[in-house]
Amino acid sequence: MSLPFHRRERRRESREAAKINNAPDTSATHSNRNLPAFQEARDFVLYWIRVSWKDILAMAVFGGSALAIYKAPLAATRNFPVTFTTSGDIVYPEFAYPSRGWIIPPELTGVVSTLIPLVIISIAQLRIKSFWDFNNAVFGLLYSLILSALFQVILKMLIGGFRPYFLSVCQPDISLASSNNATGLNGVGFQQIMYTSEICTNPDKAELKTAMTSFPSGHATSAFAGYIYLFLWMNAKLKVWSNFQASFYWLAALVAPLLGATLLAACLTIDQAHNWYDIVAGAAIGTMTSVMSYRICYAAVWDWRYNHVPLTRDRVFDYAAAEVRERATFVRKLGWGKRKIGGGRRWGRESAGKKRMAATEGVSDVGGGSARSSQTYARNSSAVSPHSRPTVGNQGVMNPPQAAMARGGNGYPERGDELV
Repeated sequence: MSLPFHRRERRRESREAAKINNAPDTSATHSNRNLPAFQEARDFVLYWIRVSWKDILAMAVFGGSALAIYKAPLAATRNFPVTFTTSGDIVYPEFAYPSRGWIIPPELTGVVSTLIPLVIISIAQLRIKSFWDFNNAVFGLLYSLILSALFQVILKMLIGGFRPYFLSVCQPDISLASSNNATGLNGVGFQQIMYTSEICTNPDKAELKTAMTSFPSGHATSAFAGYIYLFLWMNAKLKVWSNFQASFYWLAALVAPLLGATLLAACLTIDQAHNWYDIVAGAAIGTMTSVMSYRICYAAVWDWRYNHVPLTRDRVFDYAAAEVRERATFVRKLGWGKRKIGGGRRWGRESAGKKRMAATEGVSDVGGGSARSSQTYARNSSAVSPHSRPTVGNQGVMNPPQAAMARGGNGYPERGDELV
């Protein structure tokens, strides 16, 4: 009977671990071999709901809160100058640009910043074939987008700011300053040239509110929240910055999300919908939430040894033992894309010749390293070759504490909290 993918993966892990540790295979007992396929799938769905429902509810609450706050009235009252020359021209031009409309509506920016990363992550799973990697990638993307949206709408409503085309939308009438002065802030400041939105004659209150909520840029926030997260995920899965020189076309692919985020954020300077500092603030918010969201779902952000490993909710990832699932990468090169355990030892079968060589020399081959490479490092008095790891006895396996000591002697951090 064909089992669902997550069950096949769990059974394969159990068998491979049993081979390495010379333990009996208990995968058939724990995976309920005789259960029908639909019951296996049902149990898995129930388990996923049990571990994920709190986050789904929290995302719905935070997303709804962001929308409700955006619909609320502005909390701050800002002043703007209105002065005229004898010809009737406005002297203060920073807010006097024409209202030309937006090149990209904010709704479209949000959709593009969500769907394109989702499509790329989904297509990559045809090769990675890991449900939990897909689950963590999607959840992390949603974390980033929702948190950044909530962050920026709170700033918009409490701080806000005038868009470069504000006066074109406002259509101020100074003669209204005396009759519409509930705030007492009209006709104040140096030479009494400062006024509030109370003198605006535009009857469209929604358009007027939009013209007064420029800071920070929602386009930049959502673009960077989605595409910087995609950038981090692609770097981990493609191993562009890793322990080997990646191909140039992978580097070019990695730059694409950065270019997309910058274009979406900066295009609104063409039609004067945002000031430059609005865009910088939005980009900073989106970048911050994307890094935080990626790290909560994966074992590291920049550490190439672990940044591809999706974390689980019911098991602690042991950095000291370094049980690394290297199959959870898109790239298939120099050992990446294969399953390993114990900080570098490849899961699966090894040839008898390699086992005899490991027993003779006291080291096991890892990631394609050769016996000649191990001898070279031995002559140079290196504690541990980057292509090999010490072994114990004839089994070629170390206990996790010994493996951690070996890595620590090679300059690797031994504590997970030292990794980013």
